[in-house]
Amino acid sequence: MTIGTKLAWDDTVLPFQLDLPDIRGRVARLDGVLNGVLSQHDYPEPIEALVAEMTLLTALIGQTVKLRWKLSLQVQTRGALRMIATDYFAPSAEGEPARIRAYASFDRDQVSDATAFDQLEEGYFAILMDQGEGTTPYQGITPLAGGSLAACAESYFAQSEQLPTRFALNFGKVMNADGSGEWRAGGIMIQTMPKASPFAQGGGSGDGGLLKPEDLVQGDEQENWRRVNFHVDTVDELELIGPDLPPTDLLVRLFHEEQPRVYDAQPVRFGCTCSEDKVRQSLSIYSAKDIEKMTTDDGRVTADCQFCGAHYDMDPTSVGFEANK
Repeated sequence: MTIGTKLAWDDTVLPFQLDLPDIRGRVARLDGVLNGVLSQHDYPEPIEALVAEMTLLTALIGQTVKLRWKLSLQVQTRGALRMIATDYFAPSAEGEPARIRAYASFDRDQVSDATAFDQLEEGYFAILMDQGEGTTPYQGITPLAGGSLAACAESYFAQSEQLPTRFALNFGKVMNADGSGEWRAGGIMIQTMPKASPFAQGGGSGDGGLLKPEDLVQGDEQENWRRVNFHVDTVDELELIGPDLPPTDLLVRLFHEEQPRVYDAQPVRFGCTCSEDKVRQSLSIYSAKDIEKMTTDDGRVTADCQFCGAHYDMDPTSVGFEANK
């Protein structure tokens, strides 16, 4: 597929409501954000795919975060991929864009030709919420299961929040008119607020007895959930990332019988919060002897941001515990 121009709905998350079944959702389209994330590193293809999927999930989930809050997603495993960390920084004021950053650590020698999810072994998927200074961050975790990071996120919402949740995602590199390649991603998230929170007595129907979204709905809610998921199943991958179908038109195509309503779209941008002051603060716990060990042959202390690649070069006498006394 060839995409040569920036689209009005790129790098946005559009929240919507389906009034008939009382289900809420979001549609996300990412291009600049994803290119900003992935251009910082030389990831093997399976690792790129995992980071792209995680970034898209972060955009979809993070849209509900309140102003000035921070949402983080993490995956840690014993496989070729050791960790993925993503952050969603909510806008500081209405109308401003949210910011997303992400990075992965991995063992290049262990990366195989297997599918992306197979680069993960024993580990966990986590969602963390930071409401700001003076509050205790919330963290919920779930095992890695289901064959995709999207399935892990669905399992998290089922286990930790008792919220039936479904993701449909697509992402990949596309060709611009000038022949260069760029990443694009698109996805849909739907979620229902059950009037009751049934607990599966014998465990859920997922891997290892984990709860799945359908385990949490019953009666009319169950029928509504099945019907809306049937509509989601009909979405074409190109409809999620292609240039020809705005998110609003996609919602009408999928859910015209469900009385869809849309709200204001949230713009998102690639962005990092690193700074020299924060690097100095992180080094303030080290003694002069420790700082000496970190000093290069050129007599400098350097640090690189894993998220954005920013390079910091400092005088060793200006950092560390002694310098902050």
